[in-house]
Amino acid sequence: MPSQMLTIEVDRLDAGSARVRLAGELDFDTAPELVDAVAGLRRDGHQELELDFAGVDLCDSSGLSALVVIHRAGTGAIRLLNLNPQIRHLLDRTGLAELLAAPPQELTGGAREAG
Repeated sequence: MPSQMLTIEVDRLDAGSARVRLAGELDFDTAPELVDAVAGLRRDGHQELELDFAGVDLCDSSGLSALVVIHRAGTGAIRLLNLNPQIRHLLDRTGLAELLAAPPQELTGGAREAG
């Protein structure tokens, strides 16, 4: 089954920061699109990034790898926003939530996790 398209929308917030809104599936086929989009932002001087996952339905290991590549390639902070519970759980289980400094309440859209 072919992968669903990933939509990437960029809002340049100021000279040094940008918000990247994602929708669709972040997987083997689409992860390079995100890496390329962020690399372009960084070349333009946007080091502080917000990645908004509100529209992301699926993130596989390639999507996680893309987040690590983005993290390692930059000098500014990366904030992950509006992660659904499944993606949040995946980040927690792999240790990437801590690596990416993802605040728990922001990642789940403010919902409290049981546990």
